[in-house]
Amino acid sequence: MVDTAKDSDKPLDIAVADHLSALPAKEILAFEHCLSRLRDAVYRWDVWAAAFLVGGGCSDDRFSDFTAGLVALGRAWYERAAACPDALAEHPAVRTAADAGDQDVIFDEDFNFVASRAYERMTGDSDAFWEAWEAYADARSSTEEEVEEGMGEPFDFGDAQQMRRRLPRLAALHLGPGPG
Repeated sequence: MVDTAKDSDKPLDIAVADHLSALPAKEILAFEHCLSRLRDAVYRWDVWAAAFLVGGGCSDDRFSDFTAGLVALGRAWYERAAACPDALAEHPAVRTAADAGDQDVIFDEDFNFVASRAYERMTGDSDAFWEAWEAYADARSSTEEEVEEGMGEPFDFGDAQQMRRRLPRLAALHLGPGPG
């Protein structure tokens, strides 16, 4: 759905919400479930380090926006970043933003709320989504196994040498060429 919505003239979050609002409530909740699982899958230290480099720092809230933004990039870029966060250095928008000093590329707070906006459009009730989502998530948690892989090995994002070693291409874009 994300890849299809990219063809719209509207901002991606609005295009996706438009598409979702035409679907039954259960499908909107299923979309939110999928989005949550994709975001959870990249909730790792190496991805957070990439967000730190791209964003010139990265708080908890900002990391939430980054993981939503990774999903908003579409399947191909999401999968590349999930497999190797350093691959984001090849994304044209990341390269352009690095040259311009733009620290907001990929961070997409609005994409976190596409399902709730679509649900509100469908029902006319701004609180209905969160009540429905809680019930949906509770029902799924009783039938789904929790898969917790962990965040991987933590490291110091402020250590330029470590960042260059772990994310060499992104570090070169955002920290410069380094010693040598």
